[in-house]
Amino acid sequence: MGSPEAERQSVVSYDIEDKPPLGKAIPLGIQHVLAMFLGNVAPPLILAGAVGSVTGQTTFLVQMALIVAGVATIVQAYPVGPVGARLPVVMGTSFAFLGPLIGIGNQFGIAAVFGASLLAAPVEIVMGVSFDRFRRYFPPLVTGIVVMLIGLTLIPTGMNYAAGASAGPSAEGYGSFVNLGLAGLVLVVTVGLNQFFEGFLRVISVFVGIVVGYLVALALGVVDLSTVAAAGWVTVPVPLRYGLAFEPSAVVTVAFLYVITGMETIGDISGTVSATGRDATREEIRGGLVADGVMSAFGAVFNALPNTSFSQNVGLVNFTGVASRYVAGIGGAVLLALGFVPKVGAVVSAMPDAVLGGGALILFAMIFSSGARLITQNVELDHRNSTILAMSMALGLGVAFRPEILQNFPSEVQTLFGSALVTGGMAALVLNVVFPGGSVGTGPTEYTAGLEPNPGEPGAGAPPVDDD
Repeated sequence: MGSPEAERQSVVSYDIEDKPPLGKAIPLGIQHVLAMFLGNVAPPLILAGAVGSVTGQTTFLVQMALIVAGVATIVQAYPVGPVGARLPVVMGTSFAFLGPLIGIGNQFGIAAVFGASLLAAPVEIVMGVSFDRFRRYFPPLVTGIVVMLIGLTLIPTGMNYAAGASAGPSAEGYGSFVNLGLAGLVLVVTVGLNQFFEGFLRVISVFVGIVVGYLVALALGVVDLSTVAAAGWVTVPVPLRYGLAFEPSAVVTVAFLYVITGMETIGDISGTVSATGRDATREEIRGGLVADGVMSAFGAVFNALPNTSFSQNVGLVNFTGVASRYVAGIGGAVLLALGFVPKVGAVVSAMPDAVLGGGALILFAMIFSSGARLITQNVELDHRNSTILAMSMALGLGVAFRPEILQNFPSEVQTLFGSALVTGGMAALVLNVVFPGGSVGTGPTEYTAGLEPNPGEPGAGAPPVDDD
């Protein structure tokens, strides 16, 4: 009797190795860029506004984010040795790192941000090489909690931007009617397109909302385009522009985040390949994880935040039926081209905080929603699992809301455990191991769909019995 996985039907019109005609492939590649553009440029924009040492450097940081995302996407589609999944995996800067990296940047400086990103990147490479050994420690309960915490801890940042000032309530114009109106316009347009339309408009609803908000801001005269006029047409990346610094607590924090985004990458690869009617192979997952780590290290050298796979592009593959890695490669080339044109980065960085906030708030909220969906679809919320969920969320959000609770600890401890993701994620990880009735080593363990060990592998139970 065949397995359900074997009986699945492909929903793609262009499979992984297919090459659509160039006239179709180019707009399909641009569509990938449109789906991920805001998610890729928002983290460096927000970082530049929140970390004083890089204020005024937004154009350069946006350029570097685009260039590194382009290179990483091309490598995922067309691997270099063991680096890459050979799949249409679109890469970009990750929101998961944003909150902790802002804290690291404000405490130790921007050099520590890139130093921690570089030094901790091998964590994900090791995950790729040996992921069979560790995957059972990260069931949907644990990863879902972390994903929810990512969204929740970014909400205050999104609200500050929506109010018109990334610096916070003390800034001039915070919460003005103009700012709230712009953010509200972006929010309404985006949600309206997403919920009441189908097809391409729904896929790029966030992008359209941002464009509408930007155009209205231009009409109101609240956009300063002086930086656009001053920006050049072509630039060359400058490696290590801000230097590197290595703070132990910062490195440990980022290393934990690499583990979390590694698990997200496994899910994204599985979701992409499932559209073709099969499960992802171990070689594809290993290559994808190794590429995450290698390209994040590459990004740190070239002044970009850590890169990871983008979930919205997984949805795009399943929605459009275009799973061609050739198309994704074209999308990567478009990102590269945009990154080498400074005026594009200047146009994006001139965007008013309120416009960015209207879109970012939706993205942050959807991150929480995806974590909740991961748990509700894969986890039985019995007494044990509900307790793990409640305690992990309470501890994670507790240190985020009241960081003063750690004020008597050394600064390194405050940096590490002051992150809701680290405290809440570690709590979920440890409690899942310790609590009986489903923890690793003491009972059956829930696995991410499609990643159950094969019979005979470590962690595998007895092979299923075919009753037919």
